[in-house]
Amino acid sequence: MSSDTLAKAPAAPDIPEDADSLRIVPQRRPGQWAAAVAVLVLLALAVNSVLRNDAFQWDVVAEYFTSRSVLRGLWLTLWLTAVVMVLGFALGTLLAAARLSANPVLRSVSWGYVWLFRSIPILVQLLLWFNIGALYPQILGVKTVDLLGPITVAVIGLTLHEAAYAAEVVRGGILSVDRGQVEAAQALGLSRLRRWRRIVLPQAMRSIVPPAGNMLIGTLKGTSIVSVIAVQDLLYSVQLVYHRTYEVIPLLMVATVWYTVVTSVLSVGQYYVERYYARGSEAAR
Repeated sequence: MSSDTLAKAPAAPDIPEDADSLRIVPQRRPGQWAAAVAVLVLLALAVNSVLRNDAFQWDVVAEYFTSRSVLRGLWLTLWLTAVVMVLGFALGTLLAAARLSANPVLRSVSWGYVWLFRSIPILVQLLLWFNIGALYPQILGVKTVDLLGPITVAVIGLTLHEAAYAAEVVRGGILSVDRGQVEAAQALGLSRLRRWRRIVLPQAMRSIVPPAGNMLIGTLKGTSIVSVIAVQDLLYSVQLVYHRTYEVIPLLMVATVWYTVVTSVLSVGQYYVERYYARGSEAAR
C-alpha cells in the first residue's frame, strides 16, 4: 500500500480517556408521560366518583359484607369452584389421554365430547340438566327430581362443561413437551409411569398452569350462573337480600367486592405456582 493511500485513510476517532465516566441520557418520551398523566387523572376521577357517590350506599355494603347469609353463599361458591375444578380436570385428563391414544375410537369419542360441550352454552346445559326429569322421570327406580337436586345439577353441569376445556389444556401441555425428551427417557430404560412423572408432567405443567389458573378464576365467576336454578351461591344470596330490602346496588357491590377479593388471592397463588414450575427456564429469571 502506497504512502498516498495511507495519507487518505480516515483517522480513527479519538476516544477520550474518561469515556467510562460519560453519563448516558435516556431518550425523552413526552408522549408517553402525557398519556400516563391523562390515565392517572381519569383513574382518580373514577375512584372519586365511586367513593363519593351516595347511591353506592357504602354503609349498607359494610353492614352486609360479613353477614351470615352472604358468608354462607360465599362458602358454597368456593366449595362449588373447588369440586368442579377437581372433577373437571380429572375427567379432562382422561379425555386428553384418549385424544392422544392410538385407538381411533377413543380419539373420536374424546373429540366429539369436547366439540359438543364447547358448543353448548353453559346456561343451556344447566337448564337441560335441571329439567332432565322431563326426559327421564326415573333413574334406577328413583324419581329424578329426588335424585338430582339443584346443587347436584350444578356440579354435574359445570363439571361436564369444565372437562371439555380442561381436556384441551392438558392435551396442549403434553404436546408442548419435546418428543426427544421422551425418547431419551426411553433410551435410559425408564418405565412409562416414571417417564410421565419425572419427564413429561414437570415440563407440561409450565404450559398447563397458566390456562388452568385462568380457568379456575373463570369457574369461580362462572358459578354465579347457578343462581338461575336457585342454588344459594354468593350472587343468589345477595339477590335474596335485595329482593327483600330493595337495596340493589349496595348488595351487588357486596358480591362484586367478594369476587374481586377471592380472584385477587387466586391470582397471587397462580403467580407463585407458575414461578415454581418455571424454574430453570428463561421465564423464571
